[in-house]
Amino acid sequence: MRKHNFVVGEYYHIYNRGTDKRNIILDKYDLDRFLQSIVDFNTLNPIGSIYEFSFQKKKFGSLTSKSKLVSIIAFCVNQNHFHFILTPLTDKGIERFMQRIGGYTKYFNEKYKRSGVLFQGKFKSKHISSNEYLLHLSAYINMNNQNLFRNSTPKLSKSSLDEYTKNIKSLCNTEIVLGQFKNQAEYLDFAIKSWHDTNTRKIALEIE
Repeated sequence: MRKHNFVVGEYYHIYNRGTDKRNIILDKYDLDRFLQSIVDFNTLNPIGSIYEFSFQKKKFGSLTSKSKLVSIIAFCVNQNHFHFILTPLTDKGIERFMQRIGGYTKYFNEKYKRSGVLFQGKFKSKHISSNEYLLHLSAYINMNNQNLFRNSTPKLSKSSLDEYTKNIKSLCNTEIVLGQFKNQAEYLDFAIKSWHDTNTRKIALEIE
């Protein structure tokens, strides 16, 4: 039982990991498939599989922002877990979006000839109760797949960091966060400092 309801216009940290901490991304195609599901399943329209939906997009054109279930503020997909900052745009938007994302299990099980659950129970969620929490959580998620000590990023992972630090627009509505900084460079400095601070006191964000 969740301790909160999902309210349109409010912000939430959504996350989960593979059952028994197993990897949910095993190759580049898995990562691309998961990322594609984030795009294609974020719609009010009823859809089937990503394969079926690709034909709907060709027929009806690109989705508009008005047809989305959620606004994605930040994300990170790692080999064994994922994070989102989401705000629902419609009633039950987060629940419907995450239910569709859960369809990745069927793809994964078919590909790797397995059965059973892939994720560790229902997705976890926390209400983002303050602007400070939102800013630091965005940094935590954007930096979550970065190896700062080796100045590299694991190949089988992807975060929204490029959308925040380069002129790249893809999945996220970054304005609620970036609008509070002078420029992208200032945000990156903030994100790096916040990431280091969080790793020394993760209790501040109450996350695993």
